[in-house]
Amino acid sequence: MEDKANENILVRGLEDAEKDSRTPSQHTAQCLPGIDADVEALKEVVEDDVYASAPQDEVKELGVFRKLTRILLKWGVETHGITPVHPSKRTDPRIYQLFWVWFSCNFNILVFGTGSAGPAFFRLGLKSSLLVLLVVDIITCAVPAYFSVFGPKLGMRGMVQCRFSWGLYGAAIPSALNVISMEGFLILNGIVGGQAIAAVSDKLDDTLGIVILGVIALVITFCGYRVLHWFETYAWIPNFIAFPILIGLGKKHLDPSTFPAVDPPTPAMILSFGSFVASSVISWCTLTPDYGVYHNLQASERSIFLWTYFGFLIPSVPAYAPNLSIVCTTLTTYPYKQIAWHMLGAAFAAAAPGIPSWQSGFEQGNNVGGLIMAVLGPAGGFGKFMLVLIALSTSAACAPTMYTFGLSAMAIAPFFARIPRYVLVIISEAIFIPVAIVGAKRFYTTLVDILSVIGYWSTAFAAIVLTEHFVFRKNAWTEYKVSQWDQADLLPPGIAAVLAFLCAFGIVIPSMSQTWYTGPIARAGTGDIGVITGGVVAVGTYVVFRMVEKRIWPGR
Repeated sequence: MEDKANENILVRGLEDAEKDSRTPSQHTAQCLPGIDADVEALKEVVEDDVYASAPQDEVKELGVFRKLTRILLKWGVETHGITPVHPSKRTDPRIYQLFWVWFSCNFNILVFGTGSAGPAFFRLGLKSSLLVLLVVDIITCAVPAYFSVFGPKLGMRGMVQCRFSWGLYGAAIPSALNVISMEGFLILNGIVGGQAIAAVSDKLDDTLGIVILGVIALVITFCGYRVLHWFETYAWIPNFIAFPILIGLGKKHLDPSTFPAVDPPTPAMILSFGSFVASSVISWCTLTPDYGVYHNLQASERSIFLWTYFGFLIPSVPAYAPNLSIVCTTLTTYPYKQIAWHMLGAAFAAAAPGIPSWQSGFEQGNNVGGLIMAVLGPAGGFGKFMLVLIALSTSAACAPTMYTFGLSAMAIAPFFARIPRYVLVIISEAIFIPVAIVGAKRFYTTLVDILSVIGYWSTAFAAIVLTEHFVFRKNAWTEYKVSQWDQADLLPPGIAAVLAFLCAFGIVIPSMSQTWYTGPIARAGTGDIGVITGGVVAVGTYVVFRMVEKRIWPGR
């Protein structure tokens, strides 16, 4: 009943938007005539009014989309944009939903592809690949997990919350980069899902699979937050069923003693693969705040963090590892429930060169779907059916990236905020399909290049935002004056964040190693350490620049 009442209020706001030109202060004066309260109480009233007027202010900016938005709102489509969610609306007690969102996003074959890059692209053996995956995942999953706490506590989308360190205008930089990054993630998910569908039959190709996944993701994302949460709650089930089947069919080939020999790993190979895996995990930090903005703000930080942390960790590494040496030496004696898609991908990719059917399906490391089809081949038609389910469940990772694409685009500048989210996701779809079709021809090169570049900037971004939160705001949520979210003269100037970001890239560029460029530090034998050096420099320089900034502009 409450949701229906809120919907009716918003619809009336749409109908009256052109007539109502009151400012928040005028609205307060009309609703509360003769108010006589102390200063602090008045501040609370004004701040609440800013929250309450936000949906109506958004409606006024919709322009030509106003009538369409009114219709979609009646149909239940989410029309809320990037304005902060009022505390009275942040009441959903189902914090566990955050686990299912990120579990579904990561319990799929893109994560399989990331793990398989260790043997297939970085030329590591199974033991080295598994150790890197285990250590890096345990550490880096904490980053997107903590960012998830910002959603319920502040009610702000990720690219809006970052304005409290980057400033209103400086935040346009990470917002624009996140638009590109989300499209990159979407493309990768579409490629691997499309390859899987194409592997089912010679009559199918990558293009058809990419289009199918794109349409599914578009429908889910178009509907918005609630439908997306509902979908993610169940999207993991097909992969959960397929996982033990893959292990059972491939088990006889997963004896490390029979794997083709590889050269001993060098420090550069270990660091490069570690940085690549870290990039694939840390880069989720720009999304995680977006999916908790309606959840209970009274929930403990620990609860929000742990639900999200294990949502990332369990699909990637052993759910429990009583004997790590077993993980690193053999998978044939290790129960399937103790490994997940990262490690399964590494195991199958390491075994593939010694099994002609697997290597043929893998296409020299460029077709993850073909490799999985080769493993499922002995199951005949049932194996093909399972592969279709695995491929379609990739939409669980496509939908959140497309959703955040729209929100990030709206946060770039006021002009973009006038474009409804549902229009922006259609634009994302139009970009995604042709680029994914082209990128599918060189999967691992595309995978490593996209994830690594996303990782460089998102690590520096995370370092700046977390440094602001822990060092300058003392981990206190009351230090964020949410009503100032779009007021440039009250937010930080953003100069410190931009300078720290530039300094971070000053060290990232010579430290990076990609197919298209290798910096002098990486060439010296370190491998790709851009994620590590960029994050460290971002923290150090931001502390210095921010201290100076606060001296020049006190109170900001």
